[in-house]
Amino acid sequence: MTSSDKPISGTSRRALLAMTAIPALGTLLPAGAAFAADTPASSDLPDFAPIPPFAKGPAIGPEGYYVAPIRRNLYWVTDAAGYVAAFLTTRDGVVLFDAPPSMGGNLQRAIDSVTLPSGRPNRVTHLVYSHFHVDHIGASGLFGKDVVRIGHTETRRVLRGLKDPRRPVPDVVFDDRYVLRVGGERVDLAYHGPNHTIDSIFVHFPHHRALMLVDVVIPSWVPFAALNVSQDILGLVGVPATALDYSFDTFIAGHVKLGSRREVSLHQQYMDDLTASAQHAIDTVDRTPFAQRYPGNQWAVTKTYFDALVAATAAPVVAKYTGVLAGADVYTDSNAFVLIESLRLESGYGLSVHP
Repeated sequence: MTSSDKPISGTSRRALLAMTAIPALGTLLPAGAAFAADTPASSDLPDFAPIPPFAKGPAIGPEGYYVAPIRRNLYWVTDAAGYVAAFLTTRDGVVLFDAPPSMGGNLQRAIDSVTLPSGRPNRVTHLVYSHFHVDHIGASGLFGKDVVRIGHTETRRVLRGLKDPRRPVPDVVFDDRYVLRVGGERVDLAYHGPNHTIDSIFVHFPHHRALMLVDVVIPSWVPFAALNVSQDILGLVGVPATALDYSFDTFIAGHVKLGSRREVSLHQQYMDDLTASAQHAIDTVDRTPFAQRYPGNQWAVTKTYFDALVAATAAPVVAKYTGVLAGADVYTDSNAFVLIESLRLESGYGLSVHP
């Protein structure tokens, strides 16, 4: 064996890989080039339709939060970031539903502002997690170890893996249903399958005629990007119908403002229209011109074809819902893309088997 025939050692193998690897990003930039992109001037940013007055949340005072009763001893609290939590005062303590980090210590201040004047206990004894996302429960750790935290079985599994001290693992978990009884009050927790996240639950207050379901329906708004960046689109699409099976007058969504049955129904109508428009686009937009324009470049073909699908899907929906649902002109295209992919890949719509 000649020297050129020798096997590559561990060290020389790494050297070879280093020589043949794609150069680091820094070597691709000209000397002195700034890595960060320039921030555009506000005058260069796009215009969007104004937000309808009915879609706006309450004004936030200098204390940094807004708290108000929903019915009797059930309250909601929100902040300038538009996050929403709820709490139930009882003779034995307070049950808190979610703990957004944007509110942090203001959650206890809001609770104190309600309980201290009435003489009711202000200590949070139970904390219910709507789902595992940190933006809704990241202040849980502020309430210490003497709080009974409750969530779905999947919430515990996910949080055990994340090991985030801001989100202590729930002490009590359930698979399908759980009835929480505290201080003479009743709250029904239920899991109807994955939707926004694998662990999202329904929180029903039967004696207050309220339903809490977070990050699915945003009252008077279209969903945030990519259908609220949801994990299970098929599950998400079916949620409004499930929600409307409950008896409730007030809907607690986790964002912006309180809603009602009407706004849940309006969200369902938006999703139905978006689905119908996506199916029509899949049926009618021809892929051929894109393949002819970019032969051999599959990504260019796919991107431009999907851009056309999204545009065809979004246009009639934006026209119908601008002024009806806030942000219709902002996020409908993003929502359309995710829904189109769900229809194609999960539902199998528009995909046939070659003979």
